[in-house]
Order: sequence, then C-alpha cells, then structure tokens
Amino acid sequence: MLGMIVGSASIITVFGISEAATSGIAATFTSLGQSPVLVQVDAAQDYPEQAQIQYRDTALVAASLGPSAASVVPSWSRTFPISSGSIREYVSVVSDGAYHTDSLAMFQGRQILSEEVASGARVVVLTKDLSTKFFGTQTAVGDYLRINGSRFIVIGVFADIKGSFINSLGGSTTALVPYSTFHNDLDNGPPDSLLVYPTDPSNADAIARATIAALQHIHGVRAQYNSTNLAEQVSIFGGVLTGVGAGLSAIGAVALGVAGIGIMNIMLISVNERTREIGIRKAIGATRGDITLQFLMEAVLLSLGGGSTGMVIGLLFTISAVTLLSKQIGEMTVPYALIVSISLTFSILVGTVFGSYPAIRAARMDPIEALRS
Repeated sequence: MLGMIVGSASIITVFGISEAATSGIAATFTSLGQSPVLVQVDAAQDYPEQAQIQYRDTALVAASLGPSAASVVPSWSRTFPISSGSIREYVSVVSDGAYHTDSLAMFQGRQILSEEVASGARVVVLTKDLSTKFFGTQTAVGDYLRINGSRFIVIGVFADIKGSFINSLGGSTTALVPYSTFHNDLDNGPPDSLLVYPTDPSNADAIARATIAALQHIHGVRAQYNSTNLAEQVSIFGGVLTGVGAGLSAIGAVALGVAGIGIMNIMLISVNERTREIGIRKAIGATRGDITLQFLMEAVLLSLGGGSTGMVIGLLFTISAVTLLSKQIGEMTVPYALIVSISLTFSILVGTVFGSYPAIRAARMDPIEALRS
C-alpha cells in the first residue's frame, strides 16, 4: 500500500499541476485575442535592406489580400523617454491598430479607435503599472504624457493581467500608441514587421504565403521574408507543457508498477500461508472462480486503499501548488473529476493485473494437497 500511496500521489500531483498550468496559460493567451501572422525581413539574405518593409507597404499588402485579411498592421517596438511633470522614465512603446479581438479588461478609459489611427491622433494607452508610476492613484485618463518630446493624451489604462509570468512576457510597463502616430511622430523609419490578422484563423498559413508574395511583388522576387504563425506558437507551447506533464506522469507510473509487484508478492505469500483455508473452501464446494474472485478482490482492495490515500495526498499537494502558481500564471482550473477517475482506474487496473497471478495460483491448488499442508 505504501508503494501505491507514493506512486498515486506523485502521478496525481504532476498531472494535476501540469493540467492546471496549461489551462491557466491557455486562458490568459485566449484573453489576449486573435494571434496574428507575423511577417518580417529575413536578415540572412544577401541584401536585406532591399527587402525592407516600408510603411506604405501596409496598404498595398492589405489591398492584395482583400477580404481574406481582417487587418494588416505595421509593427514597431521602441524604448523612448516618457515624462510627466518631474517623473521621467525610459519605457517600451509599442504601435497598435484599431483591430481588437481581446477580452482584456480596462481599468480606466478605452482602447485605440480606428478614427484615431486614421487621423494619427496623439493618444496613448498604458498598462496599470505604468499608470501608477506616472500618476499614482489619480485618474490617468485625460491627463498628458510626453513621449520622446511629443505630447500625448492618455485615453485608457489596462487592468492587470493576472499572472506575473504573462506580464514578464508581454511587459508590465508598456505604452501603446496608434501605428500611424508612431510613424509620424516617434519613428518614421521602416516598421519591424507586419502583423496580418486572417479573417479565418485556420487559413493562417495561406495568408502568410500570400503576404510574402505581395511583398515580393513590391520589392522583387529576390526579397526574402520569414513568417510566424503566433497562434501556432501558442499551441506548440501548450503542447510542450502537456508533453512534459505526461512524461513526468509516466515516470510516476513506474512507482505504481513497483507497487503492483509488491502487491503480487504479498498476495503470493498470503496464498502460501492460507493453503489449508483454500483446501477447506474447495472441500465444501468452492469453485475455482470463487477462489480466484476472493484473492483478486483482496488485491484490488489493497490497491484501491493505497491509491485512494495517494489520491488525497496528491490532491492536497496539487491544491497547494496551484494556489502558489496562480500568482505567477493566473487563474487555473484543476480537473478534479479527471484526476479522481484516473486515480481509481489506475488503482483497480494495478490490483487486477498484479493480483491475477496469485489468484489463479490459489484457484489451481489441489484440495487434497492443500488440506494435507
């Protein structure tokens, strides 16, 4: 039973934490909205400057893609000095369009509108940490910031994304401005990349090829570009987490195998010690099936006892770990029903598999020889 407790607890803990973490990360990425296809210049080509994406390419690519692309957005990310009164910080400033499919909550105000992109309005949306840094507990919306010397009005502040892990990936101190304003007032150089949002997300690979073809039509067939399906990257990341959890669970399953061997050994000893009992039962009419069922049930009950105890311990470890990890990853869901069903299934399976041989051996005993012993 001790082997079953250790094996079951280890599998439940690893599986529960991995599933909860995967669900938490997936939910957070889902809240960020539709993932675009990112197209950028291949720096390994002979003359990358000839293939350089230009701001004017955005409209040409969008026209080429037509209705298959919901939005085509040039993307910049730069670090600029931002100041408000006597406070001055160097902050990551990112370009943004008006195509928003996310479900991110706003702490104050709103996100950037298409009219503001079209007019090149000097508006900015801040993360909550950045708002606190410049305005403290006061309302930031309607106030002004200077970004690289230009005056911008704050129109919105994002609420915190739960989970410092995601914040560390995306940046907890970031300012977003319309991409047209970024180009006109902050950096009139070429964009870092193009972000293309497919109308049909399942058609992302075809959209990537069409975008590259449109850029090669503009810059020449020798221009080389790389594309990244960010939705696919998120899916791969989730798959890696699931694979790691499955691998670690498989290692824990080795402990269950060892526990099963222990159950088989103790049941074989039990059969030897209860030979006379088996002989008496057979002498008064017990069939082989009766004897097999008796010893098989004993093995299964031993396995279930250890597995159930391990399941409770594993759940306690899982709940404790999820409570701690939720601060790093965000809200996570523990699949309790799945955990319980897996634990009980494995326990019954181990008891049945490793209890079968001792049960069959007991059933095959000759009653006369058994009584003589």
